[in-house]
Amino acid sequence: MTLDHQTQGYEVGYDEAGNVRIIEGEAVAATPEVTQTALAGGCSSGGTMKDAARAAGKSDILDQYAKDYPQGPHDQPQSMCPAFGSLRVGLRMKRVATILSGSACCVYGLTFVSHFYGARRSVGYVPFNSETLVTGKLFEDIRESVHDMADPDRYDAIVVTNLCVPTASGVPLRLLPREINGVRIVGIDVPGFGIPTHAEAKDVLAGAMLAYAREEIKAGPVARPVGGKSDRPSVALLGEMFPADPMMIGAMLAPMGLAAGPVVPTREWRELYAALDCGVVAAIHPFYTASVREFQAAGRKVVGSAPVGYHGTAAWLAAIGEAYNVPAVQIAAAQNAFLPAITAALGGAQIKGTVTLSGYEGSELLVARLLIESGADVPYVGTACPKTPWSAEDAAWLESRGVKVKYRASLEDDLAAVDAINPDLAIGTTPVVQHAKERGTPALYFTNLISARPLMGPAGAGSLAQVVNAAIAGKEKMDTMRAFFEGVGHGDTAGVWEGSPNLRPDFRAMHQKKLDKQARAAAAEQMI
Repeated sequence: MTLDHQTQGYEVGYDEAGNVRIIEGEAVAATPEVTQTALAGGCSSGGTMKDAARAAGKSDILDQYAKDYPQGPHDQPQSMCPAFGSLRVGLRMKRVATILSGSACCVYGLTFVSHFYGARRSVGYVPFNSETLVTGKLFEDIRESVHDMADPDRYDAIVVTNLCVPTASGVPLRLLPREINGVRIVGIDVPGFGIPTHAEAKDVLAGAMLAYAREEIKAGPVARPVGGKSDRPSVALLGEMFPADPMMIGAMLAPMGLAAGPVVPTREWRELYAALDCGVVAAIHPFYTASVREFQAAGRKVVGSAPVGYHGTAAWLAAIGEAYNVPAVQIAAAQNAFLPAITAALGGAQIKGTVTLSGYEGSELLVARLLIESGADVPYVGTACPKTPWSAEDAAWLESRGVKVKYRASLEDDLAAVDAINPDLAIGTTPVVQHAKERGTPALYFTNLISARPLMGPAGAGSLAQVVNAAIAGKEKMDTMRAFFEGVGHGDTAGVWEGSPNLRPDFRAMHQKKLDKQARAAAAEQMI
């Protein structure tokens, strides 16, 4: 791959408009038996829903998901509904509408969380009941809704998402028109029994959009991105990140004659063309398997890790430069321009203490590298995401420094690490933070307090120390609070009681017998 952008694969040609190719398929009807199984389940039903989906003709999708997103110790997500990830990607894009098809309770929860995170736009909903599932009327309702919404003056694309029950019932979104009045229709299945985390659901939609955009490019010239086309070879950035990070990455690439391309997931449809036009893709977040597949199909080279800390930045700049065949002198110039500033920033922002780190964003290994270079002792890193080639370098770097890296870490793994290590600070998901604070250990929520900070280059080198050191320094306050609330009870005995709580162990034993009986019956059905 050369600096003058002679890349393998196809080149992207731009014009005022693009062409699309319409592909039709064959419907798979949902039987009453399949539908009843689907309605009786949910993302918590695991194998039952999965079996129903396969019986309804969704085997190809589930097989691909199993390959792209291999499951860990659990057959269902431990974080929020996975569909939130793909929903968030669509809601952040300009001129893109979103329609959900699923149980009313699921849609309510997803729309609530999306607006909690500042969606600021409506989410379409196609309701259903057992009759519309069995008769196929639900698919007709979905098709009618996209026809009603397909206004080219308002939208570039409409994303239709099947949640658990429609997926298990075989609702065939692939039969929707690919384009209506110039508006693209993108249908995806995001079931909780097939996608382990909401982070990976972002890849489901990003990959589907890249696949659509790639077909458009192959069909002919496409619309030029609003921001124009860079006059330098560009590097697409894969994974959501703090807004300042792409600008910092662009500054670090400039001495090599390169530019930072779009961030995928993108903020508008035309950026997909510009991303596919980049000769090299930086997998900043390493779990975007479907997106990587589309970039590789376009002949683009993918580079893992990220420019975090001194060692990470030096290695990443070298890898990007080599991917573009940049002369060694220019790679050295880029390194010399920023590595001293990173060293100075790290030296002025040291962290004293032991930290355990866990999360589901996909950047956990990168943050751990930055913490270690900032002086922290990080014995354990858990990520809910799977092991991929794009995080191998980060894992090797951490393991060489005695860090236990746990892919597909469960909540139980993360809690056990906190209890065993007894760190000065626990960084993790909401239940991990809750558990740590209950035992008097300072804790920070990864997503809101760590992931929402710059991590790349000199800006990232000094970004963590202040919040981490402040949290560690709060240990005394945690001890005071724990002592104050000591003895108020835990679980169903929590609170202040005038007398002893009425525990009723006989009711507990009776209920447990019912649960045991149900478990035996379920096991017997599986054997049959």
